[in-house]
Amino acid sequence: AGLIFGLSLSVASTVVLLRALEANGSLERQEGKIAVGWLIVEDLVMVLVLVSLPLIANIAQSSESLGLSALLGDLAITLGKVALFIALMLLPGRKVILWLLRQSEKSGSSELFTLAVLSISLGIAFGAAKLFDVSFALGACFAGVVLNVSGRSDKAAHDTLPFRDAFAVLFFVSVGMLFNPATLLEAPLAVLATLLVIVLGKSLAAYALVRLFGHSNHTALTISASLAQIGEFSFILLGLAISLQLLPAGIRDVVLAGAIFSILLNPLLFSALKRLPATEKAQTRI
Repeated sequence: AGLIFGLSLSVASTVVLLRALEANGSLERQEGKIAVGWLIVEDLVMVLVLVSLPLIANIAQSSESLGLSALLGDLAITLGKVALFIALMLLPGRKVILWLLRQSEKSGSSELFTLAVLSISLGIAFGAAKLFDVSFALGACFAGVVLNVSGRSDKAAHDTLPFRDAFAVLFFVSVGMLFNPATLLEAPLAVLATLLVIVLGKSLAAYALVRLFGHSNHTALTISASLAQIGEFSFILLGLAISLQLLPAGIRDVVLAGAIFSILLNPLLFSALKRLPATEKAQTRI
């Protein structure tokens, strides 16, 4: 439970990070590229965690101790399903999706192309969940990968931009709707500790790592500020863990409180960062 709780606090929100970098004018600079790359690695790790979590739940709730061979066998089956899903999507699936997108483009209707992109994305996510026992979130993630390798990602991203903005708004609305204000009175120390881990713990670790690789102080501070919040994958991981009875349901309220306050503090961190004198970028050693 402690490990899952820690993992849920370790992954930053894509929506918050990108918007913060865009508002700060850092998205296309070196620090923005490092932060986005860091975020991609976090998401890939979360994908592996989401795949492994049902297996961990079976082991934790089993009354009999499982041998190493049985453990490795279950893990191999789980990863085999994911590998089969990825292979089907990237090989024959890519050709089918590319053909569908080309046909929709030939019609000359941008609305039809947008509808095709949304239908393909939701279809892949639903098929992954129903046919391969992969989580809906993981299926949606690979739907984006398939669209990217199809060569139509730029047009798809441009045409679906209004949907992205709408879903970003819905994300913040859903976080507010799920939040229980009574948590601040019932567990104030737990909320404070969670917030400190998100804002200070993650930021200090990120700062130390970026400086270790030879980047400037300003770059390290920008990346630290951009990662000092949590979001989508945190809630997905918590929801799956609670449904598998690996975490108590009440922990969701504590994490939600930490997420809300970290998102509220994030613009303030960037404002404080702008007041600091910019330092010269150090030569990177990687």
